[in-house]
Amino acid sequence: MNTLRFVPFAEQHVADVVRIDHACQSKPWSEAAVRLELERPEGVFLVALVDGEVAGFAGAWMVLDEAHVINVAVDPPRQRNRIGERMIAALLQECHKKGATCATLEVRAGNEPAIALYKKFGFRDVARRRGYYIDNKEDAVVMWCDALAEVV
Repeated sequence: MNTLRFVPFAEQHVADVVRIDHACQSKPWSEAAVRLELERPEGVFLVALVDGEVAGFAGAWMVLDEAHVINVAVDPPRQRNRIGERMIAALLQECHKKGATCATLEVRAGNEPAIALYKKFGFRDVARRRGYYIDNKEDAVVMWCDALAEVV
């Protein structure tokens, strides 16, 4: 990996974002749902580029002073290279610039690597949503970071 940079999500990234989402998620977004993120005024959506190629994406919705992280995915061949970690840092920084003072997300209860990563950014478990994921009825762990300024 020579260069890693983060850019705002744009039309030219749609096909790669859809491809990565389908490779990473058991219930991926449709292309139409991905395209909606291009027009969402409350959305903060970044794409990770490695040597100019889309390697991942992360998105959040701004709700007043809260950032709600909605999706994070790294192309499977590029996983385990800290792209996800650096992408989450970039996403939270961008949300903070847009006025977020705190952040929240839901993560699959069985996704221990993601939970550990979010804890690095000051997120803590606050609740559990039983049967939240419709594909397999897995629980979601609700996590909050109350002091975003301290971690960005």
